[in-house]
Amino acid sequence: MIESILTRKNVGIRGRVTVKAVLSAGIIALAVLLPQLVHMAAGPQGGMQWLPMYLPVLLGGCLLGSVWGLGIGVLAPLASFAVTSAMGNAMPAAARLPFMMAELAVFAAVSGAFSQKIAANSWMAFPAVLLASVCGRLAFLALAAVFQGASGLTAAAVWSQIQTGLLGLVAQAVLVPVIVMAVAALANREKEE
Repeated sequence: MIESILTRKNVGIRGRVTVKAVLSAGIIALAVLLPQLVHMAAGPQGGMQWLPMYLPVLLGGCLLGSVWGLGIGVLAPLASFAVTSAMGNAMPAAARLPFMMAELAVFAAVSGAFSQKIAANSWMAFPAVLLASVCGRLAFLALAAVFQGASGLTAAAVWSQIQTGLLGLVAQAVLVPVIVMAVAALANREKEE
């Protein structure tokens, strides 16, 4: 979606990369900060229930497309792990980190695949987020099933986490598209002026 806005404004390739890099960095920073705020407000269980890192990643995919979204999906949990490890309380836990990186990469890549459709019709963010959520959670479950002997993370434990995070996914299925539609409305209003 951002690509279509930049194209409409005749922004050159260097400017596009700069804008996308700055937006990506901001989204990654939000993906580090938001879980901290949720954990402070709702405790450790709040993170598992509300899945606060997923919201910025889904937003990044919808706004920036698959390639930039994929980068955000991989880097967000890695950045969170690095920052929170330095503070003495790694989030996500080291054992969960590769799974979360893969899961969020799927979330962002799938939602990003809809980016051009979202640019044309912002309501397409709804199916983008829903499909991304299903694909990402299924990828997490499949990876846990394949690597459960090596990781200690069982498919049953992942299924329990998926059930715990259902409320967060439902909230994001509404909130992310509303944010995307607001950004689209602002861009379209600016186009008309």
